[in-house]
Amino acid sequence: MEIEPVIGLEIHAELNTKSKMFCACPVVDATTAEPNTAVCPVCAAMPGALPVVNKEAVAKGAKVALALGCTINRVSIFARKNYFYPDLPKGYQISQYELPLAEHGAITIRTAAGERRIRVRRVHLEEDTGKLTHVRTESGEEYSLVDLNRAGVPLLEIVSEPDMRSVEEAKAYAMAIRQIVRYLGVNSGDMEKGVIRFEANVSVRWKGSDALNTRTEIKNLNSFRALEQAVTQEIARQSELLRRGEPVIQQTMGWDDARGVTVPQRSKEEAHDYRYFPEPDLPPLEVSSEWVEELRAELPELPYARFRRFQEQYGLTAYAAEVLTAERAVADYYEAAVEAAAPAVPAQTVANWVTGELFGLMNQAGVGIAAVKVSPQALADLLRRIAAGEINNNTGKSVLAEMFASGKSAAEIIAEKGLKQVSDEAAIQGWVEEVLAAHPKELETYLKGKEGVANFLFGQVMRLARGQANPKVVRQVLMRNLQERRKHLD
Repeated sequence: MEIEPVIGLEIHAELNTKSKMFCACPVVDATTAEPNTAVCPVCAAMPGALPVVNKEAVAKGAKVALALGCTINRVSIFARKNYFYPDLPKGYQISQYELPLAEHGAITIRTAAGERRIRVRRVHLEEDTGKLTHVRTESGEEYSLVDLNRAGVPLLEIVSEPDMRSVEEAKAYAMAIRQIVRYLGVNSGDMEKGVIRFEANVSVRWKGSDALNTRTEIKNLNSFRALEQAVTQEIARQSELLRRGEPVIQQTMGWDDARGVTVPQRSKEEAHDYRYFPEPDLPPLEVSSEWVEELRAELPELPYARFRRFQEQYGLTAYAAEVLTAERAVADYYEAAVEAAAPAVPAQTVANWVTGELFGLMNQAGVGIAAVKVSPQALADLLRRIAAGEINNNTGKSVLAEMFASGKSAAEIIAEKGLKQVSDEAAIQGWVEEVLAAHPKELETYLKGKEGVANFLFGQVMRLARGQANPKVVRQVLMRNLQERRKHLD
């Protein structure tokens, strides 16, 4: 019988607010800032220090929840989640449990097998922990250093239902959530800095069963690669136990990237293990329906909707639409270029240049769309000149490369380098005659019936013209000359 995995994901996304979740300390880059420089009595858990909810964090969390199709609860409750870690100063985390910020959403994901709708169980706010650095000296002494800069940073937890049935679906869902928080501008999505992290709940069952068997939780996966490999390995481990008729132990697993295996960390905690109770220092969080609607009105067009619209409005393939909508800034750039280039240049042509030539230059330079010196309007101007026959495609590519490097306009570069395409038939006739005179053997071969030689002669004319001749006119003039010479033979 075939075995089927059952996967749910918990995604933790730091919110890029100016200050922390419950205090006025600034949110700093935990990977570059000096340790323990953004700490106050509240996030250091000094006696008598009281938390205050960050409104910006609530607003950004609510926008994510709305983008996921969730219902925002008019009243939500903060609770104390009790567990001790060296990087959690209070000995408990302020989170939400019984009444979260939002519930009952869903998003559509795309996989090779088609589209799937994955339900979102809940979205809630909490605070992040600090950061531990483990040190081992040359003498073998081991100790840990704690940095509390990240302690108290607003954290949004997005919990799915166990709706995913493959590693591919789990990865697609994680990528879709990351894409949404980036579109909303609430999280950079920079996984190397740990601002978004995954935890996977995995179980297996015989296909056709609807049982939810014992699961394990894989903690703190900080890349799509780690998510994919850890879930794949855990499915294989549990599948072997199922085939042997042995039980799966409910526990928390860690991912050993070096060995490529999941390893047990501790027995899996349940809610009662954390001894949740309402946070006595914070009143219930109340939001008005009017404020929620204001936030909803601020939402941009979301990735999936934009993906669909690009196919319908611009006639793009699914692949092109997916590439162009992967990042909001790229999609914005593309649409601005399409608008500026219309009606002379089709939207598909603009897509080809953005995903081909422009992306190639960006990859070579190692920069994102925000650093590109070629504005959408400047790209559109270049494409209009190509469409009008002022320069040809190949020349256009070299002009774009110069625009990318210098920031100059297409008009400036064309004028400076004398690149304007020649369409004058008299000038082209001269080049054609010169080429035919220089290649009598090839001309004779053509006249004897070998049509393919015309392409060689065409290339020689373009070479003589240094690529500045209009290819369409060159071919017309060349073929006219060849046909006239063939008539004389007859």
